[in-house]
Amino acid sequence: MYVASSRPGRTDFRKRLPGTVFALGTVSLLTDISAEMITAFLPVYLLFTLQLGYAQFGLLDGIYTGATAVLRLVGGHVSDRFRRPKAVAAAGYGLSAATKVFFPLVGGSPFGIGALMAADRAGKGIRTAPRDAMISLATPEDRLGAAFGVHRSMDTVGALLGPLVTFLLLAQIGMVPGPIFAVSAAFAVIGLIVLISFVRETPATTKPKGPRPSFKAGLGLLTDTKFRRTTISAGLLGLATVSDAFVYVLVQKATNISLGYLPLLPLGTAVVFLAAAAPLGKLSDSIGRWRMFLIGHGLLLGVYALLFIPEGGMGVAIAALLLHGLFYAATDGVLSAKVSESAPESLRASGLSVVQTGQALGRLVSSVSFGLLLQYASFGTGVTVALVTLTVTLVVAYGINREQPASA
Repeated sequence: MYVASSRPGRTDFRKRLPGTVFALGTVSLLTDISAEMITAFLPVYLLFTLQLGYAQFGLLDGIYTGATAVLRLVGGHVSDRFRRPKAVAAAGYGLSAATKVFFPLVGGSPFGIGALMAADRAGKGIRTAPRDAMISLATPEDRLGAAFGVHRSMDTVGALLGPLVTFLLLAQIGMVPGPIFAVSAAFAVIGLIVLISFVRETPATTKPKGPRPSFKAGLGLLTDTKFRRTTISAGLLGLATVSDAFVYVLVQKATNISLGYLPLLPLGTAVVFLAAAAPLGKLSDSIGRWRMFLIGHGLLLGVYALLFIPEGGMGVAIAALLLHGLFYAATDGVLSAKVSESAPESLRASGLSVVQTGQALGRLVSSVSFGLLLQYASFGTGVTVALVTLTVTLVVAYGINREQPASA
């Protein structure tokens, strides 16, 4: 069912995209406020309050971004097997919401924080593929880029507000974690309520096209050349991507701006992502989703290059965050749209989870490795390795997919 505009002749996204996109966008908005509050708080809390080393921080950040990545396969399979993506997504959102309640109880224990971060990301791993499957199954294929772009734009409103809420709380109460985790939990619970109450699944009037859902069938998608190339390339590029938490720490160190601005740096990325996700998603429908994905990683190279400018100050920080936001706008939803082209309806969530798992595992290894690198090598060496690694990986990814047509 499509949402029509109240103004005759108006050609906006709401006229052409299903209501499922906007309902799930609202859920993601609320959930991302919760998640990004924690993301903005943890670097300051772990590195400068608990005085963790970069290697320890990299391990915890790796857990946060990828340690539970294999649960994406479980979420995707269960969603396809029982044709209940909403129920599976709700379980994932519920698990993440529950972890926020327990954060204040673990205090300054790195082990306790790490365990809860793993549980939170387990929730994300379970819900991501079913959520994206609901969007893709409700949207015509020629509008997938636009649909995921709109969803990611709404998601990014949450990413914009989360760090701001954390900053305001820290300004009022100081470095006290309890209230931050409590407010984060409240937003997560509201997002879960919206999902249960307002998100409607696309009715399954006929049996989905494609093979019967199973783990074997989901992994069997890798026998398809197009799908396999996308999966391998996404995993390699995930391996070559420095995590957001480290990017913000590096920008603060490279530009020598005040440490007090560190929790606000994600806002710069979020503002740009919010403005660019929908237009770039729509553009990817025309110029090719894989081409846009590679362009996005080229923009990330620009972020790393800017870190070599000595004492760049606020101007370099703004430029780096601008490119970082464009990187996400050109890659995040675009990859899901790309995968949705080649995964059959009956295995849509499974196909999405296979690619997302590979990417998340790559980012796990990246976070741990980069943390060790910063712990035992110089700042300049770390950035140089990141720049060279991403450059080489981009060339490899381009070579793997060079035979794909522009529309792919």
